[in-house]
Amino acid sequence: MNTTMTKRRFLQSVGAVAGVEAVYRTMEALGLSGIGTAHAATPELPAGSGAGKGIVILGAGISGMAAAWELSKAGYHCTILEATGRAGGRSFTARGGDVLEETDSRQQVDFGGEDHLYANMGPARIPYHHRTILGYCKEFGVDLEVFTNDNRAALFHNRDRFGGEPVPGRRVMTDLRGYIAELLAKAVNGNALDSELSGEDKERVLAMLRRYGGLNPDHLYKGSNRGGYRGERINAGLKAGEVNDPLDFSDLLESDFWRYKLHYSQFLNSNPTLMQPAGGMDAIAKAFEQRVGSLIRYGSVVTEIRKTPDGARIVYRNARTDTAEAVDADFAICTIPAPVLKDVPNDFSPQTRAALDSVKFVPAVKIAFQARRRFWEEDHAIYGGISWTDQDVTQIWYPANGYHRDKGVILGAYIWDDEPAARFAKRSPPERLQAAMAEGGRIHPGYSSEIESGVSRAWAKVPFQKGGWPESGGVPEALTRPDGAIYICGDQITALPGWQEGAVLAAHTVVNAIGERVAKG
Repeated sequence: MNTTMTKRRFLQSVGAVAGVEAVYRTMEALGLSGIGTAHAATPELPAGSGAGKGIVILGAGISGMAAAWELSKAGYHCTILEATGRAGGRSFTARGGDVLEETDSRQQVDFGGEDHLYANMGPARIPYHHRTILGYCKEFGVDLEVFTNDNRAALFHNRDRFGGEPVPGRRVMTDLRGYIAELLAKAVNGNALDSELSGEDKERVLAMLRRYGGLNPDHLYKGSNRGGYRGERINAGLKAGEVNDPLDFSDLLESDFWRYKLHYSQFLNSNPTLMQPAGGMDAIAKAFEQRVGSLIRYGSVVTEIRKTPDGARIVYRNARTDTAEAVDADFAICTIPAPVLKDVPNDFSPQTRAALDSVKFVPAVKIAFQARRRFWEEDHAIYGGISWTDQDVTQIWYPANGYHRDKGVILGAYIWDDEPAARFAKRSPPERLQAAMAEGGRIHPGYSSEIESGVSRAWAKVPFQKGGWPESGGVPEALTRPDGAIYICGDQITALPGWQEGAVLAAHTVVNAIGERVAKG
């Protein structure tokens, strides 16, 4: 067996244990982080410093619009070419009446018109420490509310364990903690740690383990009311309840829960508190669009990217007139995703082309359902959070808004692993909905009877995107350097792929680099 660890796998291991910040610092040490885009300074270009300079920006996603906003404030003349008819890129909120297009299908969204009936089919949460994107929310007046990422009432489901029945997270977490505490207490009592602990320390550790794991006076784990009570009763109520028997330790170990699902909320970008814009994630894109919308040329499909002696020339097809047009500028900022960009005719350097070819995007799939009633709240007391399953759908998200309203939109699948994503992507939209309802029914019996309508998004099949976000594992250095007057931008050049924070930090990096270049003449 080959035991050599690749840099990509090493970085993934670091991320699983210590989070994105540790990944970024490790990338720095390994020389993989280029110009440090994950810690770019907020642009403070002198007013008027860009007068007489033209910038063409490819893509009206979050990164492209952030760059246009910051550059325009300094007097640069910006033009944004957007291939589609909307701003926001991968930030897309589906509402009733919307149409979702993929390479081989069109879906009409049939959600109701109430303000809480929507689904964020792209980014859906903002960690509290993503200060740059949150700063834009504050600057633009985008109202925020708490996004519930971790909920102990949500469910863990493994088809081959616990009789195939879903188990509340409070039981899984409580019992696993109890068993670990018991094992460590046995090691302490068995003098296995005498070289590490003094006699006084041993007593403190044992006392800590009793409290930490809910152990009995003999330092054994026999169950705890932290995990709830037998039957449908979560609380003891007026009379003392019977504490659940502990889940089988072997089942816990042989399930896949402990690999990362149990400590999912411990990952840096999953730590509470997480936020979401009230009314849908696209509130951020709309706020940018309000400020730079006059600069956007919608329906402009880029067909060539060329260097010129004075900067760059971008040739595009105007979809509205079906004519070829061109923009000449001093600089070009390209936020087009690498899987799309690599196929656009260009005269990039060989290094840039090779780097673009090396970037692989995650084939993420999301499926959202409108339910006729909020059964997760009424039947299970689940208010927000995520249930996990070893089936293809991977996750079910419960909405962190619209509590106690008659209806709700539930995310019935969030898939990012290659094989299950490919299985779902190759299905027709109706087939995806049927498959997701069947798998959801193993977690919530009667699931399909609760569903009124649904919609799916296979990002690998979305025109002008071809994927959800770049895989982690290091940014190719060539993409972090300008290729002549052309700058690659977007979350794809940062240590925060897939996050709007990465998108705006990349924009800031490029804006600062152009500002410095212009200042030097």
